[in-house]
Parts: sequence; structure tokens; C-alpha cells
Amino acid sequence: MNRSFADSEVFQRLLKSVDALVFFAGGLFITLLVVGRFDAATPGAAGFFIALLGFACLFLLRSLGLYQIQSLARGFLSVIKSWITTAIVGILVFQISYLIRLDLGADWFKLWLCLTALHFIFSRGIAQIWIRPIVRHGHSRQRIAVVGGGKAAEDAITTLENSKELDIEIIGLFDDRFDNRSPESVRKHKKIGKIAELAEYARNSRVDLIIVAIPLSAEQRLLQILKRLWELPVDIRVSGQAAILKLSPHAYTYIGDLPLLSLFERPLNGWDQFIKDTLDRAIALIVIVLLSPVMLVVALAVRFESKGPIIFRQKRFGFNNELVQVFKFRSMYTDMSDASASKLVTKGDPRVTKVGRIIRKTSLDELPQLFNVLQGQLSLVGPRPHATQAKAAGTLYDEVIDGYFARHKVKPGITGWAQINGWRGETDTHEKLEQRVKHDLDYIDRWSLGLDLYILAKTPMALLKSENAY
Repeated sequence: MNRSFADSEVFQRLLKSVDALVFFAGGLFITLLVVGRFDAATPGAAGFFIALLGFACLFLLRSLGLYQIQSLARGFLSVIKSWITTAIVGILVFQISYLIRLDLGADWFKLWLCLTALHFIFSRGIAQIWIRPIVRHGHSRQRIAVVGGGKAAEDAITTLENSKELDIEIIGLFDDRFDNRSPESVRKHKKIGKIAELAEYARNSRVDLIIVAIPLSAEQRLLQILKRLWELPVDIRVSGQAAILKLSPHAYTYIGDLPLLSLFERPLNGWDQFIKDTLDRAIALIVIVLLSPVMLVVALAVRFESKGPIIFRQKRFGFNNELVQVFKFRSMYTDMSDASASKLVTKGDPRVTKVGRIIRKTSLDELPQLFNVLQGQLSLVGPRPHATQAKAAGTLYDEVIDGYFARHKVKPGITGWAQINGWRGETDTHEKLEQRVKHDLDYIDRWSLGLDLYILAKTPMALLKSENAY
């Protein structure tokens, strides 16, 4: 399994958090330990001293690149550099303690050296164990696909390769042209396929960034390319070197020395994705424990009313159009089940059991999807996952709405923005599907942790308005 490039950012943030805890809490403990007496001025002086010490250590470690993956992979050298850095900070801040009349003595500095040495040996040792295999197999590199060919692509690739200390991997080129304007290879990088094939490639192999290397003056071609790519959950940028109009440097983002114009950003990445996944699993586990009696009652009711399995499994579209197997309590007679959802359930549908009508109306049939959340296939909040053959007015969903698959830029969810805004239940008409997709895309554009918590809080009320749930 490929690790994503964003794992590096997550690991670095977690390591900084651990360092901050040691610097602030550990520093405060040894400071109060050696002071040995307290007067009115001690708490304020100690607070200022520890704040200065902690922030200075974090700032200097970050400025010296000691949180970078390549540095952490060096093991013992990383320990020594980090320890020397915090020792120097300790000396400087220790001198300041005299100015604020905080009597620490030599014991404080000795304890500080011991504390930081033990911390770096332990923390960087764990970091090295985790990071070295990642670096060795190239999983820490940002994987870049280049769209286009010819001189624009060659200029962009040359700039990237000449940039110093850039940990990237150019996986290849994608272009529809097969003539002298777009050769089979640029420098050492070969053309992998057409632009339309990039979407399938991104589902099977990790792609972190797509750089479109064509002149901005080729407006129609650029629009055609972006129309094919914007549904992908990948950062998409245009090479600024190919622009005739040179914009202000502030208009660009940079990878190495290559200026880029940002067009589409992956909605959730790195730390945001980590926080959302962690919150999803934590809440899902709590809800499973709290609602286990309810789930047991529903399971028994399904089991005793009709023959067949308690859990119904259905293939649905997940993140990046990958198929996931979604769990539900079975609500139909087994011999009438429709695994592909080629026919939507309607009011009074004879395929639905008596128990099934109740659990579908109250959404109790969705509770097993909490286990999908624990497995990382679904999120608590996100666009609802649709079955592969679901239709609106007899037409497949992706044929009704242009750009339908853009809703799969994030993990699908048990509840979502569309559901709390009244678009829950069947999507048997084009209008209903359009409204649901509109709300899904709006959620993706507006995502925040606060919005997720708001949707979760509003969901119970939305379930009471169940006129569309059959």
C-alpha cells in the first residue's frame, strides 16, 4: 500500500506537539523543582521563562529544518543536532532568568540537558524506525504528473530537476498529441498515456500533484484539459513559466524554483484529513457502544421477520470513484434484493419488509455503516455514497449531471449537507439529484471541522423530517 505524501506533514505536526509538551510541561516542572521557594513574583516570572524557552526551542528546531523527513531519517545525527540546539537555547534563556530575578542555579541547566537528551533519544528513535523505510522506498517524495509536452513541459521539468533540496518524483507525462510538438519523452521522463487515462492512473497509483505545462494563451485546450481533470482529488496547477503574461511573484505558489498558478486544490489533505479521520473513528466507536442495544434489537427484528442475512452488503462509489462495500441492515426480502440499485425504492414498494419500512424511515438501517467508518471506507459526514447503477428518471447519475464524480473528491458519509437541507431519501428525478449534488459540492468547497460538527448536530432533527425516506 502506498503511503500518501501528506503523511509527512501529519507526522511532523505530531512530533512538534510532543516536543511542545516536553518543552513546556517538562521545563515548568524542573523550573519549579529547582526554585524551591515561592513568592508573589515566582509564578509570573516562571511562566514568562517557560514560554520563552518553549517557543524559542520550537522556532529554532523548525528554522534549522530538524523536523524535515530527511533530517529525522538520519537517526543519531538528528538526536545530536536537536539536543545541541535546545542546549544553546537553554543557555541563552537561562541567562535571561537573572534579568527577571528568577533564581534557578546550575542545577536547572543540568536537569534541562538530561530532560532533552532523554526526550530526543526516545522520540527521534521512534521517528527513525517509522521514517527510514518510507524514505528508502521513496514514499516521502511528492509524486508529480505533468500534463502537456514539448518545450513548455521541458522547461517545467528542467526547473524542477535543477531546484535544490526538492524531494519529488516526476512519474511521467500525459498528453493527447502524438506529433513533433509532443515527443514520446521529455528528458528522461516518458509519456504514459492520454489525458483521459490520467484519472484511471490516479486511482491505481498515488498522484499528489498535476502540473499542466501548456501556454495560458491556449485557452480552449486548457479548458478541455481542466474539464477532464477537475473531478480528481488532486492538486492541479498550471506552470507559470508557460505564461506570456508575467504576474506578480505573489500570484504564484512555488515548488522549488518553478512558479505555479493554483487552479484546484484537494479539499482535504494532510493535517485536516488526519483530524477528520481521527474524529470520525472516535465518534463512530462511541456511537456503536451507546447504540449497541438498539442495533441488537434491529438485528433480531430483521432476522425473525424474514429469511436471509441480517446485513445487506452493497457496492457503492467511494473516495476517488473507488468501489467500497457498504453495510446496511437488510430491509428487503432476500429474493427481491437489488445489489446494484438499478431500481430505486419507492413508497409502498413490495420488496421492502415491514421491519424494513420502519428502519428505512428512521434511518436505523444505516447504523452498520458506522463499522465502515471504523474501517476508513466512509466518513461520518460527506456526500452520501451512491450505488453503481442508481438512476434518476431512468438515467444513470453521472449521465444526468456533468461533473457528477467531483462529489467523490472526499470520502462519502453517513450524513451530509444535502441531508440536513431536506434532500434526504430517493433521487428519482433530475431535480432531486441536481440539488443533492449541488449541496455535496458546496460542502466540499466549504469544508471545516466546525461544519462537520454542525451537520452531525442537525442530523437527528433531519431524520424526523422523513417524508422522502422509503
